Amino acid sequence: VVPWHVSEDKITVSNGIITVYFKPTITHCSLATMIGLCLQTKLHRELGQECKIDVFVEPGFHEKEEAVNKQINDKERRAAALEDPALLAMVEDCLAEPEY
Repeated sequence: VVPWHVSEDKITVSNGIITVYFKPTITHCSLATMIGLCLQTKLHRELGQECKIDVFVEPGFHEKEEAVNKQINDKERRAAALEDPALLAMVEDCLAEPEY
């Protein structure tokens, strides 16, 4: 996700729920679910597991928007994905701080 694809105006906090909308690079982006998983993981690590966080593809910006949103926000699917060593490695790579 490039920085301008998650803007401050697409993040809301209401009734203890943090909601984030992001725009994938293209409407058929095959990595939309991975991007959402990375956002969920980063936010939970920074804010704590007790926070309720919803991450969604911005409406109209992905062909399979509903399916992607369902997968990103399903706690059991996220947990299963992060148990897969290959997926976990991809998430860790995405979240790693850049080395300069």
